[in-house]
Amino acid sequence: MVTKDKMPECDVATTVEIIGSKWKTLIIRDLMTGAKRNTELKHSLHGISQKVLIESLKSMIDDKIVERIDFKKNPPHVEYQLTELGNTLLPVIEAMKEWGQFYKKQLTI
Repeated sequence: MVTKDKMPECDVATTVEIIGSKWKTLIIRDLMTGAKRNTELKHSLHGISQKVLIESLKSMIDDKIVERIDFKKNPPHVEYQLTELGNTLLPVIEAMKEWGQFYKKQLTI
């Protein structure tokens, strides 16, 4: 977790610090539609290792953008979902999606 006193001075750099990795951004994309289990995320994120998935989720929990819900069942049932703070990233992800679509169209002209 990045502490407030160690945040970059630049606001864009702060955002990149929190969601800048490829996997974190894609995890947010997947959680936009609701809570997911670890296996659902792993299946959706082609190429991510279990270790990187867990590390990314833990980091996002520390940064308070994702929360872990433990249903206290046997066998274990755990889900991850965006927090209220994490939901404020949805316009950022939507803007990235729209720009990606725009960029792809520019390449086909």
